[in-house]
Amino acid sequence: MTISKKIIATLLIASSLLSAQTLVTVNGTKITQEDVDTILMSATQGRLNQLEPEKQIKFRKEVLQQLIAKTLIYEDATKNGILQSKEFQAEYKKVQERAKKEVAIQIWQKKEFDKVKISNKKLQSYYNENKGEFKEPESVHARHILVASEMDANEIISQLKSLKGPKLKKKFIELAKAKSTGPSAVEGGDLGTFTQGKMVPEFNEEVFKMKVGTISSAVKTQFGYHIIYLEAKNKAKNLTFKEVKPFIEQRLKMEQFKDTMKSKMDALQKKATIK
Repeated sequence: MTISKKIIATLLIASSLLSAQTLVTVNGTKITQEDVDTILMSATQGRLNQLEPEKQIKFRKEVLQQLIAKTLIYEDATKNGILQSKEFQAEYKKVQERAKKEVAIQIWQKKEFDKVKISNKKLQSYYNENKGEFKEPESVHARHILVASEMDANEIISQLKSLKGPKLKKKFIELAKAKSTGPSAVEGGDLGTFTQGKMVPEFNEEVFKMKVGTISSAVKTQFGYHIIYLEAKNKAKNLTFKEVKPFIEQRLKMEQFKDTMKSKMDALQKKATIK
């Protein structure tokens, strides 16, 4: 398996593995799923999981390639004595001082945040007053096969249309791995579970009107022609208090923490000498 295929295959299955899962090893240095996710969550302001599955795969691949490049550059810089140079030592000392301050601030803030307590009664009250906020929209779990032409799509459909149940799914996965040009091909075209509006309009419109365990006709989008297999459909539902309690607690703690921080800063400024 080439390194590019290894990267794609690993990224596609990584979401179901532990965050410490090693994606690749570069001259003995491990690059993990956590390394990739940390960068992506920062770049997307924590909204990585709201992106279309195909975009997530694309971004993960790009970030992993960047980390590989950085690892190789650092290795070469080390071999060439950069770490012993006066320029490096001077810059590194500045970074250490900045990092020391930032880490101290982060730990201080975490300790203050952990002091904030919200009663179960207040959490339950918030849930009761805001039930409309805690609705899980309809979602689907789908696979697809992406090809360049309608002729190619119809040829694949002809191989599938007489099949049903497990045989249809098995054959679809087999053809996705062999024929699909999309990055999800190595996972049998699996796009995971997604809600309305996460896919391009033509794909979205078709997949949400399908029946579970069936395939679509050829669906044309800007990427080519898709054959869709609907694996599961989840109805919209109201989330229970138990399901959303951690979210509510985090939100209310953050609101109270802001007030606590304001009072704390006012007190510290009164004691400080600021000229």
